[in-house]
Amino acid sequence: MEKWFFINWHAIFVPSISVFELIIRGSLVYLALFSVLRLLPSRQLGTLGITDLLVVVLFAEAAQNAMASNYTSITEGAILVGTVIFWSYLLNWLGYKLPQFQRFLNPPPLLLVKNGRMIEPHLQRELITEDELMSKLRQQGVEFLADVKFAYIEADGRISIIMSDSKTSSVPEQKVALKSDLD
Repeated sequence: MEKWFFINWHAIFVPSISVFELIIRGSLVYLALFSVLRLLPSRQLGTLGITDLLVVVLFAEAAQNAMASNYTSITEGAILVGTVIFWSYLLNWLGYKLPQFQRFLNPPPLLLVKNGRMIEPHLQRELITEDELMSKLRQQGVEFLADVKFAYIEADGRISIIMSDSKTSSVPEQKVALKSDLD
């Protein structure tokens, strides 16, 4: 009964491993996972399927063990969270200040369709089948590939479209915004 009310304040707040080691572990794991995710095709970023969710969960589990081994204190968790936030902010800040670095963080749009013709090497590079591309085009109201002047896959995995008759059809959110502007 006595253990129910006993609080080990030392274990809650005092790290069991070196703070510097926590920062190094957190930094290495964050940068490694960032690099791996950066190398995935952009198409993987635009949607979150069940396999993508599974990868995220497994990454989180593996990263937790790699970052902190068996940490138990709140302080260790806060240091790891702070380290991840630091690297996220630093990479975004560097991307803002250095255009060359921004190209590494967010690749430029990749042309998938030009003047109604699919660019096969680019589709293969992003692992997009013709059926998937046509599905994305139909979701944005495009019936015929010949009507598409340009279609790009953006850094976030969405596909933006420029129609041959100079009408721009981009992501669905932009279509909604344009409709509300007319009201």
